[in-house]
Amino acid sequence: MAVQDSMDVLSGKWKISIISSICYYNKRRFSDILNDVVGISNKMLSKELKELEINKLIKRTVLDTQPITVHYELTKHGKTLQTIINNLTDWGIAHRKEIIGK
Repeated sequence: MAVQDSMDVLSGKWKISIISSICYYNKRRFSDILNDVVGISNKMLSKELKELEINKLIKRTVLDTQPITVHYELTKHGKTLQTIINNLTDWGIAHRKEIIGK
């Protein structure tokens, strides 16, 4: 059940990429994440961020600026994913080298 629970929370095309963006920079604005995650739409990013917030992986902070600024950051619970993200990054680099030699 544990693997299935993990997959339910992290499943989909975008969640790992969104978490990676926030993980790498610590705090990200909506537009920054939108630029980092190639191909995602505003609507989909908004939906995925809400789901990640519901699952207590990210925290949304609204700043009192003009215009209003919103920052996203990993929660303490979300930061437990950093090792997994780092391992996926390392594996992806090694896999790319194995397959295409770069």
